[in-house]
Amino acid sequence: MLAKLRLLSAVVLTLTIHPLTNALVIDRDAAPIAFPVVKRVNMTGTTKLVEVDQARARALRERAQGKWDHHHPPPPVHVTNQVVTYVAQVEVDKQPFALIVDTGSSNTWVGAGLQQYNDTGKTSEGCVSVSYGSGYIFGAVYNGTVTLGRRLAIQKQTFGSAYFAIGFNDVDGILGIGPTDLTEGTIDPAPPSGLTPTVTDNAYTQRLIRHKEVCMFYAPAKSQSDPNGELTFGGSNPDKCTGSLNYVPITTVSPASSFVGIDLKKITFNGDVLSSAVTSGIVDTGTTLIYLPTDTFSAYQNATNATLDDNTGLLKITKEQYDELPPLNFHIGETTYGLTPNGQIWPRALNTLIGGEADAIYLVVGDSGAVSGSGLDFIIGYTFLERFYHCYDSQNNQAGFATTPYTHATTN
Repeated sequence: MLAKLRLLSAVVLTLTIHPLTNALVIDRDAAPIAFPVVKRVNMTGTTKLVEVDQARARALRERAQGKWDHHHPPPPVHVTNQVVTYVAQVEVDKQPFALIVDTGSSNTWVGAGLQQYNDTGKTSEGCVSVSYGSGYIFGAVYNGTVTLGRRLAIQKQTFGSAYFAIGFNDVDGILGIGPTDLTEGTIDPAPPSGLTPTVTDNAYTQRLIRHKEVCMFYAPAKSQSDPNGELTFGGSNPDKCTGSLNYVPITTVSPASSFVGIDLKKITFNGDVLSSAVTSGIVDTGTTLIYLPTDTFSAYQNATNATLDDNTGLLKITKEQYDELPPLNFHIGETTYGLTPNGQIWPRALNTLIGGEADAIYLVVGDSGAVSGSGLDFIIGYTFLERFYHCYDSQNNQAGFATTPYTHATTN
């Protein structure tokens, strides 16, 4: 087996899957299955967080546009620093792994870290290869049982075991929960349908969950290790929402339509329309910040009078500017989701972990590198999801959002 090259130290948001207090009877009529989430920060290095996110964004666009194949992907960006991920404690054939929960990809695989998959007695069914912009994996393909918690045991799940993984550190692989179509071309020989069912697909087919849906709740973290959220399979958890859960169709605009893509009617700030035309983009748990199209980002920077900080790559404002900061409003469907002033800034308690000054104020809005109308104009990352509940309903091809108790929190 080839040695792993692990270039990326991570800011890790750990999704720990614990057994629930009450026994669960998992069938098609069962309630959605929820698992608690813990945020753990572990970071070293100097590469800017923005550079990691932007490398991922480029890879997502090129992948959806068919500009590279999985056997000859572009080389990953050389990064030695932070990325924000959600990591689930998952068992594969009763072997424990810490896997990134990713809505921007759909393959499940293990073996990026020190924990290797023991394939004794197993026969490989082919090879898997996937590029993530800031990382790449090549490995063998197996079928086995993937277990989330003690009772959500998904049988005959196709997964990869890495021979070679680059761009990952402190994690063992990825739990891909994005659209099934993202698996096309990742496995050789290809399955008869050309696609590989995700863990959500198989959990639904095996009648373990009621709906083919995954919902996410996160809360702003105050420290490096906060129990700050929940991932729910099979439906939503109304207890985590303070308002109605509003759904919009997955966009038909390419390349955003290949992912958990949505349309924005407009973006407004301080009464001004920063983006008046309908734009298309994606919701991605593998991205940290919120990225607007270049023209909209420039308008936002001008409106805030923020300066670009060389050390972090983030926009920086003064306390006086922060005191006057209005909400940044995302108009999705018929609902407006207002990101409060506090929701627009990086948690100050974590400033030094991204190379910033302890008492500085950094904005979590960045430049996507795309112009409005390009088809994948914006990316909504985890900093937005800490303020709004989010569901990906692959059964009905829609995405949902709702306010939470943390929508107006001032914890940052």
